Amino acid sequence: MNISKYKVMLLMTVMIVIIAACSLPGTSPEATEAAPTEVVVIATEVPATEEESSIQHNIVPPDGLPEKQSGQAADFNSSQILEKKTPIGGDRFTFGRFERPFNANTMDVYFSQLDIVDTMVYQDDTWIYASISLNELKAASSGSEKYAVEIDDNLNGKGDWLIVGFKPQSGDWSVDGVQIYQDANQDVGAEIPMLTDEGSVVAGDGFETTVFDQGQGNDPDSAWVRISPNNPNVVEFAIKKSALANPSRFLINMWAGTSLEPAKFDVNDQFTHEQAGAADSGLSIFYPIKAVAELDNSCRMAVGFQPTGKEPGLCAVFIPQNFAEPAPGAPGCVEQSCGAEYTWNPVTCSCEFSGPR
Repeated sequence: MNISKYKVMLLMTVMIVIIAACSLPGTSPEATEAAPTEVVVIATEVPATEEESSIQHNIVPPDGLPEKQSGQAADFNSSQILEKKTPIGGDRFTFGRFERPFNANTMDVYFSQLDIVDTMVYQDDTWIYASISLNELKAASSGSEKYAVEIDDNLNGKGDWLIVGFKPQSGDWSVDGVQIYQDANQDVGAEIPMLTDEGSVVAGDGFETTVFDQGQGNDPDSAWVRISPNNPNVVEFAIKKSALANPSRFLINMWAGTSLEPAKFDVNDQFTHEQAGAADSGLSIFYPIKAVAELDNSCRMAVGFQPTGKEPGLCAVFIPQNFAEPAPGAPGCVEQSCGAEYTWNPVTCSCEFSGPR
């Protein structure tokens, strides 16, 4: 055979093989591009796990709080303590009152984000709203500071519910980081509610039952938290009344701290005074703060009823004369017992510091 003809035939054979190969199934560009599309379609048909599914909310608290307050209680402002070396007011461990927005032992670091300066409570038919004003909230991180609301619904001084939340991330209501605990076995407060029980540390498990955890529970809408849209230094809670068995009257106070452990309530029953220390330098035996530090709380407000003045932890209030025996000098004021180095002032209807300054 002629060599030229052989080359031509060989070239034609190679071309035929190439054309045939290109037409084989699955080798065209279109087939190659289609494969990922089929995988994506299959992936979307895989059902999501329970953890990945989003929480379905039925009701979100309104943007605005009710116009009428149900209670207000100011709290000691510790912002000038380090600068002016003035005595700290409001810290009485044995009475369950804490004014400790400082580090332990040296007390030379002040935490403005833990210093409660005012508390307010509102309510409507569905919600209890708790407002906690901090001296300067912006210093808080999102993972260490906690804020809480404690509610006593049978008025015996023993907390029944504790609603805890981390610092909220925005001015929008969210359930992220919010939990509700209940003291189902009623051991919070031990034998003497609010007051330190005599003897050694009392054994107890505090608020031991978790009834709501960031949308998980019987009602995904039970409790919400946000930074107030009107004040960047205010943390607001909205708590569904039905989640707390619909209390018509209750005592309420608020907390701020880096270690608000539900199992450690009441705090003054879980530590001795020597272990906890004291924030007031006037109490030289116990000063400074030790195991119980970076903590602040408010006194208790009465909501839905007229207090007698004898409720444990109650803020100093004016009582109508026809309801209780008034103290001399201040019509409508009922005298209360005061802690060490404090004296009852019937004119201002409050306990005033009378120790060394």
